[in-house]
Amino acid sequence: MSQKTTAVSNQVMWNRMISVVEEQAQALIRTAFSTSVREAGDLSAGVYDTQGRMLAQAVTGTPGHVNAMADAVAHFIRRIGRDNIFEGDVYITNDPWEGTGHLHDITVVSPSFHQGQLVGFFGCTAHVVDIGGRGFSADAASIYEEGLYIPIMKFAERDKVDMPFVHLVRGNVREPDQLIGDIYALATCNEIGHQRLIEMMKEFSLSDLNEIAEFILENSRIATLERIAALPRNSAKGEMTIDGYDTPIDLKVSLEIQEHQVLCDFTGSTGIDKRGINVPLVYTQAYACYALKCAIAPEIPNNAASLAPFVITAPVNSIVNAIHPAPVALRHVIGHMIPDTVYNALDKLLPETVPAEGAGTLCNFQVSVRPRTDAQAPRHAVRAEVLTFNSGGAGARPTLDGMNATAFPSGVMTMPVEATEQVGPVIIWRKELRPDSGGAGKFRGGLGQCMEISATNGHECDFSAMFDRIKFPARGRNGGCDGAPTTIRRDDGEPMKGKGKQFIPHGRKVILEFPGGAGYGDPKARDEEAVKRDFAQGYISEDVARKDYGLSDSSIEQVLKAIKNGEMV
Repeated sequence: MSQKTTAVSNQVMWNRMISVVEEQAQALIRTAFSTSVREAGDLSAGVYDTQGRMLAQAVTGTPGHVNAMADAVAHFIRRIGRDNIFEGDVYITNDPWEGTGHLHDITVVSPSFHQGQLVGFFGCTAHVVDIGGRGFSADAASIYEEGLYIPIMKFAERDKVDMPFVHLVRGNVREPDQLIGDIYALATCNEIGHQRLIEMMKEFSLSDLNEIAEFILENSRIATLERIAALPRNSAKGEMTIDGYDTPIDLKVSLEIQEHQVLCDFTGSTGIDKRGINVPLVYTQAYACYALKCAIAPEIPNNAASLAPFVITAPVNSIVNAIHPAPVALRHVIGHMIPDTVYNALDKLLPETVPAEGAGTLCNFQVSVRPRTDAQAPRHAVRAEVLTFNSGGAGARPTLDGMNATAFPSGVMTMPVEATEQVGPVIIWRKELRPDSGGAGKFRGGLGQCMEISATNGHECDFSAMFDRIKFPARGRNGGCDGAPTTIRRDDGEPMKGKGKQFIPHGRKVILEFPGGAGYGDPKARDEEAVKRDFAQGYISEDVARKDYGLSDSSIEQVLKAIKNGEMV
């Protein structure tokens, strides 16, 4: 076989491995029990070599899982021991520091054998609806209160499931059927990946993955270093202030571009919080790497080599490097703000490259529903845990508007109303785009959403809020305006906190307005036709069109007339 042919076949196999892990991820979506996986796509999937180096990741999934899981398999190999790895094994953990950052993420790793020899590993992660403890909230004071901790261990050995482990898990969570179903789904998706990998190896007559692994990692390393080498050798600082729990939190970063690496140091950031919003370093690294890679080398596939040149550090016992036993249940609330903090620095080094700030953190909430206690509950009343994923607006980009109701940087999807309502006794009365929430600019920030939710008749609930951007909305870039802040209240006017578990009595609704992304560039420079189109579609009001964008009275009248006549603007 010629060198050229070998290179071509290696590239084909590389693409094939990416498709294998994508099918792995899709299998998890199809078989998962939790709506966070089936509907929102809060998952990751990847394939690793025998050393635990990630070779390929599924496009489907969230960078917080994938980039954190890049280091996880090495922990599994060390904890299980190479002499204790057998064909038919399945390993499991939710360790926040050796997995993906909090107890609600279950990571499952399975060894892959071919012709009796270990050739690699498949790993996948999924967010589960409940793991016991205080539930999915920031109210715990330590990791011990946050739920059931599963150290790295065997879920199955030589195809035999550890049933005492299954019984133990079932006895410690609120939604045992969903959780156990998700664990089996995770194991199944790894098996799908394994089957497809073996098919590929037989097709290409491979006895191991050593050659293709070195091809993937070496080419990814070279390509990433080329991108970094083309950047200016310089440094800059970035910062962001966000709501926090009781007091605001400062995120600070120092960014330095060197010849062969990019250094990102979070020294100066706020220390450990007493509530569960702290971030393990593995999650900080995941999102800081993701931000840098999106800006510097977006076209290079994620793997161990393409991530390695991005070096992320943070002081021990800072809010972005929380160590055991710090509470970390809502680590995403802070972690999802890390990319915008990094971009605050990177914008000074690479102008007109990164977007304006967006909503950042997901606008998630969990509702713990139970029969009403203030009066006789109907016979049909039940208990249920309902988790829903939602998004604010993304920040405007240097040449494009921000995306509406789109999660950046997490990438998970907004869940449909019907999917949420079918898993428990809740009603979503309203879910729509929030006008005027996107910051004005030459390119407009993405719109947030409005939601109204309540328990169904005969029920009351605890509402676990996990929101930010209430006091500190997304900041505009290069002359763009800020996005709208988050608001949360009851329908009787009672104010609510942005974080923490809060009681919602029978018959009351929670009214939510999620934040918008910030604008990019001077609003007066926005194309007039784009302003008119935004006004016609209801994205902006007449007042904003006139005041922020300078739309003339005659143009406003033209749009109003077109709307009345049912015409396109």
